[in-house]
Amino acid sequence: MRHNRQTYWQMVFRQFRKNRLAVPALGMVFFLFAVALGAPFLAGERPIYLLKNGHRYWFPNVVAYEALRTIDFTEWRPGPNDLVIRPPFPYAPERSSLGDRLQGPTAQHWLGTDDRGRDVLSRMIWGTRISMSVGFVAMGIAIMIGMLFGSLAGYYGGIVDLAVQRLIEIVMCFPMFFLILLLLASLPPSIYNIMVLMGIFGWTGVARLVRGEFMRLRGSDFTTAARATGLSDARIMFRHLLPNALSPVLVSATFGVAGAILTESALSFLGFGVPPPTASWGELLSQSQRFVDRAWWLVTFPGLAIFVTVTAFNLVGEGLRDAMDPRLRQ
Repeated sequence: MRHNRQTYWQMVFRQFRKNRLAVPALGMVFFLFAVALGAPFLAGERPIYLLKNGHRYWFPNVVAYEALRTIDFTEWRPGPNDLVIRPPFPYAPERSSLGDRLQGPTAQHWLGTDDRGRDVLSRMIWGTRISMSVGFVAMGIAIMIGMLFGSLAGYYGGIVDLAVQRLIEIVMCFPMFFLILLLLASLPPSIYNIMVLMGIFGWTGVARLVRGEFMRLRGSDFTTAARATGLSDARIMFRHLLPNALSPVLVSATFGVAGAILTESALSFLGFGVPPPTASWGELLSQSQRFVDRAWWLVTFPGLAIFVTVTAFNLVGEGLRDAMDPRLRQ
């Protein structure tokens, strides 16, 4: 009787699909990722397509056309022979309208407006790009640093392992959030500074996981065979051992993205995050402090977005962790 043998990742995917919470959470993560990528096509005052005076302009919302540079699209109206296709929510996240300030959810502004008359939904959409960018870039930096130090410590052991272990302990001694606050206070406000600092101080967990996997794998038969063929240490480490040590790193990265998003929101709430008028969820929450008694939408929608996003990433991480555990696999 013939049996179809599954690969490791096929078994993980099959086990992951059995998790009733992780699967919809993964769908939410993909939805947020799509919103972040498609923010210029969902919210903004610049059109997606424009036919003006016989000239066609494709995607002027992302392409800078010299002929359109001086046009204010909030005031411009198409002529008889013109055609314009605007985003579904034609409000720029930085565009103020004092006459519309602190309006609740309406058919015109689905999630209301803030204290400067800016559309909350537009700022939420563009804030998704900020949060997802910070989460993935910061965790990407942390993974690269952690894999490098963890690989060196786990493969060579001895004095190299001792030095890396002491470095990890030194970095872990300092509370990351307060250390980032201290450094951001002396640096110019920038989203790139936030990403880099989170990555620099968030690699220790990844390094410890990779170190443990390398120590388990360095004595295996395929590692011995690779050494016998004369392969260099770098090739053995990054071509043969590292791909087999990525499973726990993937789980840690999922939790790390959620932590980075939450940290960025907290920094923006305290005024150390993304500089205004750039839209971010934490900045929206920071604005709501003065109007919490009469503008409930400024608290509810950004807070709900942060809660749903962090919960979704944590549920995906838990689903991956359970799917990769051979004790739970049928």
